[in-house]
Amino acid sequence: QAQLVESGGGVVQAGGSLRLSCTATGRILSSYAMGWFRQAPGKEREIVASINWSGTNTDYADSVKGRFFTSRDNAKNTVYLQMNALKLEDTAVYYCATAGFSDYGDPTLVPDEYDLWGQGTQVTVSS
Repeated sequence: QAQLVESGGGVVQAGGSLRLSCTATGRILSSYAMGWFRQAPGKEREIVASINWSGTNTDYADSVKGRFFTSRDNAKNTVYLQMNALKLEDTAVYYCATAGFSDYGDPTLVPDEYDLWGQGTQVTVSS
């Protein structure tokens, strides 16, 4: 059964950086666009970043543009989210997901295009 596993979360001071990783078992990620979502307490899950299947094109939510960067290493079946200049409002559980309904897709910020999510990793930004 396909499974995504995120890692790299933790507690960081405002202004700091973290890098999240997402690896997969049972699914080859290189065929799919990938996305990063987050959900803060009391808020709906939102997508923050997406990357196409080859890693040559990305898209970001306005709230993280210029601060977050996603990349991938298909040889390692892994996707990354580099988060810089973290703010208190970035505190959330972060999830990776595959846009598995279509092969070799472009980056997409449309949540309905994602079919598989990981269990999430907590990111806490402190003052």
